Amino acid sequence: MPKSAPEDRETEGPLDDAEANPVRPYVDLGGIKILPREGLHLRLEIEEGSKRVVAVGLDFAGSTLQVQPFAAPRSSGLWHEIRDQIADQIGKQGGTTTLREGPFGPELVAEIPVAAGQGDGGTTRLARFVGVDGPRWFLRGVIAGEGAVNPEAAAEVEDLFRSIVVVRGSTPMPPRDLIPLRMPSTPAGEPSEA
Repeated sequence: MPKSAPEDRETEGPLDDAEANPVRPYVDLGGIKILPREGLHLRLEIEEGSKRVVAVGLDFAGSTLQVQPFAAPRSSGLWHEIRDQIADQIGKQGGTTTLREGPFGPELVAEIPVAAGQGDGGTTRLARFVGVDGPRWFLRGVIAGEGAVNPEAAAEVEDLFRSIVVVRGSTPMPPRDLIPLRMPSTPAGEPSEA
């Protein structure tokens, strides 16, 4: 499968660790680094049993952006394949997905059914699934909230997604494995105030 990424990914992001400016004050989460910015709150999503960090949640501009970095082959991309699987999964849950061309290339706009009693009587929620294939990694993002419906908020969240640096590391990993994420080394709470 060919790689799917914005033409200007190497300069505008999402960046590979080798492309990032080493002096910028990134918050180091292991597999990804994030540039702190005003109003950004960071959450780590932890898997119950294993206690491992499985995703990073970013609250920003009235939106949530959930990101996950995966190992990928050097020469081919994962997004085309993973996109089809996401569409299948959402279809099985009774949701619908629409493929469209977004700022990062093809993205899925999903209407996902919401269980009764969650939220304000809305029966579906909108989410945008975006993906970028980089050198030996694939970065997946899920945008919900304002960034899925409001163009101004969307631009802010897209800029946030582009500012992420993926740290693939040199450890051999099978494609599609989650690149390990971890707590930042600074005391909890500091990055979000920064």
